Amino acid sequence: MSEVALTLEGWYALHDFRSINWTAWKSADDEDRAMALDELQAFIQDWSEIEASKLGSSTVYTIVGQKADFVFMHLRETLEELNAVETAFNKTTFAQYTTKAYSYVSVVELSNYMGGASGGDPMENPDVIARLKPTLPKNKYICFYPMNKKRDLDDNWYMRSMEDRKSMMRSHGMIGRSYAGKVKQIITGSVGLDDWEWGVTLFSDDALQFKKLVYEMRFDEVSARYGEFGAFYVGSLLNEQSFEELLKL
Repeated sequence: MSEVALTLEGWYALHDFRSINWTAWKSADDEDRAMALDELQAFIQDWSEIEASKLGSSTVYTIVGQKADFVFMHLRETLEELNAVETAFNKTTFAQYTTKAYSYVSVVELSNYMGGASGGDPMENPDVIARLKPTLPKNKYICFYPMNKKRDLDDNWYMRSMEDRKSMMRSHGMIGRSYAGKVKQIITGSVGLDDWEWGVTLFSDDALQFKKLVYEMRFDEVSARYGEFGAFYVGSLLNEQSFEELLKL
């Protein structure tokens, strides 16, 4: 049996993708729409208190294309808290004008592929804690995709030695580091939590950097030989004002 990679886990993550029922939204009267928007704004405003207390983080982005209209991304300490924030939205008037497009449940993860032995309890290291319990970036654009490592005959990631996997991930990680300052990423693990094994969420002020980063990584062995990818979702940051603009008739 190959050596199992060790991981540290932080906050649980929910990507909650929704589509707007435009027929229902257009059919609603002005008073109902105003009430729905007020409740939506109150729901979003609650996030600032949670972030200020360092108990979690949330953000919302539009989604370009037909897969969804927008996504809420939430980070919370427990699955129960994720469920509570999802339920809180479902109870809003605005939620009645949306349909559920897709969701992804995972947990922020750091593995021992990249790091060396540093001594001491890593959970007492402020840099580690900042990566495991991050405040979500508010960059202009987001890109999310789920992925697996292959388990096909000779191309079985899980049958490679720890030494081989570390070497490949080190090379893979160096590509990501070359985009420091251009792209921020949050890796979440979802083995046993959702249909894929990891979720990758990228943030940038230049959407073309997503294309450049992912394309360059396609030539790295980790992706070229062992990577399997789900659907990609890309969009732009929403705030109260831009959400109102999105919903304006």
